[in-house]
Amino acid sequence: MEYLYKTVEKRARTELTIEKSRFITTVIPCESREEAEAFFDEIRREFKDATHNVPAFVLGNKMELKWASDDGEPQGTSGPPILKLLESKELTNIALVVTRYFGGVKLGTGGLVRAYTQSAEQAINEGGIAGAAMFKSLGLKMNYGDYNKFLAYRFSEEIRKQIIIGEPTFLENVSLDLLCYKEISPQISAILMDLTNGEIAIKDQGESLVRFALTM
Repeated sequence: MEYLYKTVEKRARTELTIEKSRFITTVIPCESREEAEAFFDEIRREFKDATHNVPAFVLGNKMELKWASDDGEPQGTSGPPILKLLESKELTNIALVVTRYFGGVKLGTGGLVRAYTQSAEQAINEGGIAGAAMFKSLGLKMNYGDYNKFLAYRFSEEIRKQIIIGEPTFLENVSLDLLCYKEISPQISAILMDLTNGEIAIKDQGESLVRFALTM
């Protein structure tokens, strides 16, 4: 399955202590500069007593927009190394803040670069690397007999990686949403029609962006 870009799968937070300084890193997937800046403001309010809150983001499916700040650390020792890490991992639509509480021991230029890079990488690993792709939402409605056939049907391993089955609603019929990678939508519809002898109702509910874990 092809994906539009790589990002983090979920929001995550990690903490490191390096030479008595605490480095608390928070990372999120995000889709816009406004979302990233709102996240930065949130972290600054949460850690308003911190020595530094170093922010960075990369946005756009092709990493078109990039920004970072040293937030008072020596120039080039914190924000830019974080940005370099995100670029090296080809991550986009991601925002990250490394919060530092100074512990009294100066790390030097090289030490700061290593500390901020290590902190950012730890949080990214905790959040997990994800691919983002357009999935089609199919609204399914079927009778109970066909639902049992659906439950028993074994999709191929490749297809299972490309579908997300929602929770069913049990009324006169069984209704559920099925998300699938948009390129295999016709294949999924054909499987379901064949499985139910054409009795299933399939409604195209449009497309949405879905993040899914990547095995690196």
